[in-house]
Amino acid sequence: MRKIWSDFKPYVRWVIIGAALFFLLKALKDHASEVAAIRIGSTGWVNLAIALLVTIIAHTWSGWVWGGILNSLNQPVSMRWVIPVYLKTNLAKYLPGNVWHFYGRVVAVTNAGGTIGAATLSVLLEPLLMAAAALLMAVSGSQVSSESRWLQVICLIVVGVGIHPRILSLFIQLLSRFKGKATDGEIFKLKQYPFLPLLGEIGFLVLRGSGFLLTLMALTPVHFNQIPQLLSTFSMAWVLGLVIPGAPGGIGVFEATAIALLDQQFSPGLLISVVALFRVVSILAEAIAAGVATLVEPLFFIK
Repeated sequence: MRKIWSDFKPYVRWVIIGAALFFLLKALKDHASEVAAIRIGSTGWVNLAIALLVTIIAHTWSGWVWGGILNSLNQPVSMRWVIPVYLKTNLAKYLPGNVWHFYGRVVAVTNAGGTIGAATLSVLLEPLLMAAAALLMAVSGSQVSSESRWLQVICLIVVGVGIHPRILSLFIQLLSRFKGKATDGEIFKLKQYPFLPLLGEIGFLVLRGSGFLLTLMALTPVHFNQIPQLLSTFSMAWVLGLVIPGAPGGIGVFEATAIALLDQQFSPGLLISVVALFRVVSILAEAIAAGVATLVEPLFFIK
């Protein structure tokens, strides 16, 4: 099965990217005049600037959560060292393969005196908890009929059980073997339920979702009662961009999903503009964070 997946993986990647780009380009073609008519006022630029700042804070926060995971695994690293490493390697997720940011973090931790097993566990555990946090937010914020409420309860139970130490350890061990990263078995033994890292990832999603809301508010008013649903939709689109293979940084998948889920609430032209702006804000925030981390690390951040 692993050999079959390796043979077809490059084709799956291009099919996914191609389908997402086709959807986005067709939407842009159909609504080009509407997109061209959209203007950003002075308040809108302020919202975009705040969205940029919030997104930078979100990635810094995510680095702090990763550092907490490493500390829980008794690795000899400090937050002053972890956060710059996380921010500098973050841009590598846009390279083909979508794994090079993980590889860079594993190498950095081992070079700093950590074990390759714990480093591997940390980079596998982080996206799993991100996905769990996004699912929790997507389910808890969605507006459904009372008859469908039980589906939300089931989803929440599945997510809660799925990150239980025994289940999570088994899943990570199988995943690491599938990716050819298996090391000594002891690193895969989680001793306690990852409540704090999960809460940390929820905080990361709230910050990222806030950046998306601010980008949307730069182009159109948003009512307070729309915020839970918008955060839920953002979380669903974001997790699909995270877990669907072949889309570096979720490019294309996130945008197509967000447009499809929000087309009943906002015009297609507006949504195209919002997701395009949000992608620019996201990449710019990651680039700024990586640049600042590179500049200040020799002065303030040590292992």
